[in-house]
Amino acid sequence: MDDQRSNESAPRSKEVSPGNSSYKSENSIVEVDNSGSVLMKIATLYADRLLNDISLVVNNVEYPAHRLILCASSDVFETMLLNPQWSESQASKVKLQETPQCSEIFGEFLRYFYTGQIRISHNVVLSVLLLADKYNVKDLIDLCLNFMRQHIALSAVNGMLVSWLQYTSNCGHYEVAKICNNFVKWNFELISNTADFEYFELDSLIPLLHQSNIVIKDEMTLYKCLEKWINLQILRVQESSSSTIYDSTINQIVEMIILSVRFPMMSPRQLADLLLSPLTQKYKEFFIDRMSIAMSFHSGQDNRVQELLKVDDKNLELFEPRLYTIDTCSSLLTVENFHNMLSYQTRTLVFSSYSYLAECVGEKPCEWVVDLYPKGVWFKKFFLIIWQGTVEMPEHVIRTVRLSLTCKEPPEDKNVDLRVKIGILIYGTQDGVEHIACVKEVIHRFNQNERVLNLDDILPFGELNPSQDSKDKDKTFSKFLVGINKDTFKLHIVVTPLNPYK
Repeated sequence: MDDQRSNESAPRSKEVSPGNSSYKSENSIVEVDNSGSVLMKIATLYADRLLNDISLVVNNVEYPAHRLILCASSDVFETMLLNPQWSESQASKVKLQETPQCSEIFGEFLRYFYTGQIRISHNVVLSVLLLADKYNVKDLIDLCLNFMRQHIALSAVNGMLVSWLQYTSNCGHYEVAKICNNFVKWNFELISNTADFEYFELDSLIPLLHQSNIVIKDEMTLYKCLEKWINLQILRVQESSSSTIYDSTINQIVEMIILSVRFPMMSPRQLADLLLSPLTQKYKEFFIDRMSIAMSFHSGQDNRVQELLKVDDKNLELFEPRLYTIDTCSSLLTVENFHNMLSYQTRTLVFSSYSYLAECVGEKPCEWVVDLYPKGVWFKKFFLIIWQGTVEMPEHVIRTVRLSLTCKEPPEDKNVDLRVKIGILIYGTQDGVEHIACVKEVIHRFNQNERVLNLDDILPFGELNPSQDSKDKDKTFSKFLVGINKDTFKLHIVVTPLNPYK
């Protein structure tokens, strides 16, 4: 008997062998995971409405529930149901106020508390996230935000990205908000043609319009997108406001939008065409001054421009180009059959862009040579001759995605620089939607002594070339490859002269 007690009290070694139920010794312990069955029993409590001790009422629909499960899943429910200072702590029925969209999926939301399962799509994820935020269900918040990260493009083409952007910005989900914001900036024309573009709030739209890294064909195209947005706001205000409120509201909207348009970046011909616009004719007081500044810029009246800048240096942004994809500023470079391209191979592109923003200076083109190294750079062994003698330089390989930009004819004067903004717009595919997925910006000065700019890691090497690090090369594709077979690397190179007044 003493020996038996001694054996029972002695510590046992824990031996867990997944997939192997054999015992190594008499005292071995096998750990069994039957959590799925236990979760099924808990889920049955909700499905069969067993032993519920509270009902949640949403939009006149009752959802039987259990205080224990609610409190364990949400600290908001824990405070509401366990704190005596809340009347709900003593109630058998608790009425909750939810939006119509949240009311529709509240049953699915509550079922998640019991099962850990929920169906999420681009149609309902925002409503689920709103409920998860409201009741502070942290694991469900993470699931929703992760879904959003992976389906930004899908939400855009289905007219939901503006709503995602504004909600995540307002509720502190800044990482996802930044991803949404970047997609809108880099694919602005696409967004302007979606269903929720008209619901862009002025407070969200204006800060975006003051940024210089919006990708758009040209400033006139941006203006036309904003004109459409203004017309949609006019219709909405007409339906909901009296004439007095209508006039003041629309005037405020038009003025704030027009202040964000960079008229000097339009050509004189575009400015002349703009005078015929119905919106321009209706709100002349907001347009004429800004357009006259643009004409002064193009006609070389620097004194007037300098006076404007003295009044408010914020006007400097009027003369700052955005990332324009028009032919006079950019060129498209595509690498087809990317998977068959050998390591260290190069693709070359030659194009020209304007050297000046103002037309009064002339339209002298500046020629550029682009050399793209999407699969690394290989420096062969060579001999360097120096005054002490000859030095052997060994072979060297760099795992990088490099873009080299050469200015063929920099200013002849050695003391003069050509200051430009370089934008590299890299396309990608998500959920079958091709879009601009990454943008790299660089400001650089070219001159007689510095004609070449090498930009390394325009994309992480492994993200463009994942197959080189994968055993299953046939099934590994980069999100930065487009086309039917995901075998084309596509990018826009934008080169624009910079603000002459900085």
